Parts: sequence; C-alpha cells; structure tokens
Amino acid sequence: MHIDYCCEENSAETVLEIFNDAILNTTSIYEYQARTPEQIADWFRNKAAGGWPVLGAFDEEGNLTGFASYGSFRPYPANLYTVEHSVYVHPAHRGKGIARTLLCRLIEEARAQELHVMIGAIDADNGASIRLHESLGFTHAGTIVQAAFKFERWLDLALYQLLLETPIQPDAG
Repeated sequence: MHIDYCCEENSAETVLEIFNDAILNTTSIYEYQARTPEQIADWFRNKAAGGWPVLGAFDEEGNLTGFASYGSFRPYPANLYTVEHSVYVHPAHRGKGIARTLLCRLIEEARAQELHVMIGAIDADNGASIRLHESLGFTHAGTIVQAAFKFERWLDLALYQLLLETPIQPDAG
C-alpha cells in the first residue's frame, strides 16, 4: 500500500463507490441518498479550491482502497485553524490498517498547513473509529445526543479533537 494524493481524474469513480457504500450501509455519514458523479466532481473541486488535501491509499495494483480529507470546520474567519476530517475505507479492505495509515498522513498534512485543531465527528456507536482516534491522541470533546435519524433510529454524534502544536504565529486576519 502507498499513500498519494487523489484527484477527480484518478479516483472519482472509486471515491463515489466508497462514499455510497458508507451512505447506504453505515452510520459513518449522516446522509440518505447516494451521491452522484456530479456531486463527487463538485466535492473534488471544493477540496482543490480550499487547498484541502485528498489522500488515497492505493494497493500494489494502483487501486484506491480508501481516502481521507479535511475541510473547514465552520465558515467563520476565527475558525481558520480548525478542520473537520473524514476517513473512508472500501468495505473489502476494512480492518487492514488503512484508516490508521491515512489518518496519520492526514495529521502530517494538517501540521504542514499549520492547522491547530482537527475534529472528527464520529457516530457514537462506531467503536472502531473511536478507538483509532483515541490511539492517535484524539480526545472526546462532547457528544450531541440524537443528532441524526437514520435506519429508523436516533444517532448520537461524538466529537473527537486533536490539538496540534501549530501554527507558530496565528494570524487573526
């Protein structure tokens, strides 16, 4: 496995497949409807416009097995140094350490961009993701009870944060 940047041209089809599996079969994303190719194209454009990385885990044959990215946490100038991240792994490749590798590289990217806080919004029943985040130094920052309704039940959203030592000299704008 190797980690590299993803772009629409080399990864859109598999990103769409991974997103849609998560939407339709899990509570890792609080959406109901499968995304379209046009929505994924917009997603890639928005990531590029924001300067946000999209990292991919590729197997020996060059197939995308998972991806990770982050983006703005809230759209206010004072939140400039805080991002919300996400990590998704193809269902055929879960449990192989791909999410850990992607998240570690994403943390490196955040440090390089001199970000200060990474936020993971995780379904409270997703023990594997919570354990992964805790093992990398993320701490529980709170839970929003019954934040979503999916699969005929209420879902609690747990927020995990990682404080980074950056930026060296924050700018208040």
